Amino acid sequence: RSTSPMGGGMEEKSAFAGWMKTGLGLELKAGLSTAAGSGVLAPVETERAIERRLMAASPMREIATVRTINSGVFRKPVSTAGVESGWVAETAARPETDPATLSLIEFPSADLYASPAATQTLLDDALVDMDEWLASEVEDAFAAQETEAFVTGSGVNRPKGFLAYDTVPDATAAWGQIGYLASGAAGAFPASHPVDRLIDLIYAPRAQYRPNGRFVMNRKTVSTVRKFKDADGNYIWTPASRPGETASLLGYPVTEIETMPDIAANSLAIAFGDFRRGYLIVDRAGVRVLRDPYSAKPYVLFYTTKRVGGGVQNFDAIKVMRFSAT
Repeated sequence: RSTSPMGGGMEEKSAFAGWMKTGLGLELKAGLSTAAGSGVLAPVETERAIERRLMAASPMREIATVRTINSGVFRKPVSTAGVESGWVAETAARPETDPATLSLIEFPSADLYASPAATQTLLDDALVDMDEWLASEVEDAFAAQETEAFVTGSGVNRPKGFLAYDTVPDATAAWGQIGYLASGAAGAFPASHPVDRLIDLIYAPRAQYRPNGRFVMNRKTVSTVRKFKDADGNYIWTPASRPGETASLLGYPVTEIETMPDIAANSLAIAFGDFRRGYLIVDRAGVRVLRDPYSAKPYVLFYTTKRVGGGVQNFDAIKVMRFSAT
C-alpha cells in the first residue's frame, strides 16, 4: 500500500469501485470502514464528486454559505444586539458599556437518501467510472430534495427553509423572524407603479446587505416581473449577456428557484437579500453507501445517504414580499 495521500486515495477509490461492481474485495487496509448494517463509507473522491454536482445543480448552494462539519449538529453563536459604545472627553471617566447579546442557533443535519439501481452489465463494464456514475445518479434526487428543504423545509428531519420561519411586517421584525413588505394588492402587484414595490423590497435590508443582494423567485414570477417597464418605457429586466452569467432586475442578480411559491394571495413569492450572509447550509462529512443485490433483482441497488442541514443565520439579511394589500 502506498503511504502517500495520492496513493492511498487511489487505492481507496479502486477498492470502492471493485466493491460496487462485485460486492467483494473491500479491505480495511484500503481505508474504507463498515458499520454494522449501515453500509460503507465512500472515499473522499466519491463524496467530492457528489458535492461538486450538487453545487452546480442546487441554486441555493450557489448563493448560500456552505460549511462542512464533523458532528451531527453545528452550533453558531450570534450577536442579536451589538456592543454599546459612546463618545467621551479625553480625561473623562470611561463608563462600562453593556455587552453584546448572544444567541446560540443550531443547525442539525438530517439524512438525505437516494437509491439508484444498476444492472450487472453496467457494473461489469470496466470503462464505467463508478464515482461519477453514482454522483450523476443521485444528483437530481438530492438537488431536488435539498432545494425544496432550503426554501420551505419544516426543520423536522430536514433543513429549515427561509420561508418556514415566522414572517411579520418588516417594521416590527425581531431576531428569529423574517420581515416582509406587502405587494399592495391581494395576490398580485398593484395596477399602478408595480416597480416601486420592488424598489421598496431592495431597500428593506440594511445597506451592508445590498452590495451582494439578489432576488429569488420561480420562473412564473420571473415571467411576470420581466415585463415591467420604467417611466421611460424601458424594461427593468436585463438579460444575461454571456452564457453562465445571471440576468438582473433593477441592477441586482436574479436566482430562479422552482420551489419558491407562485404569486397568489398572501404568498411569499419574491425574496431579496444577501443569502451568503443570511442562509447557512451544513454538510456532515461522509457519504455512506449500502449495496443491495437482493431487493430488486436483477438490479443492484445502492442506497446512498448523506447528512445535510440548513437554516437562517442572519435574519436581517433576507426580506420577502408578501402578495397582500397590507
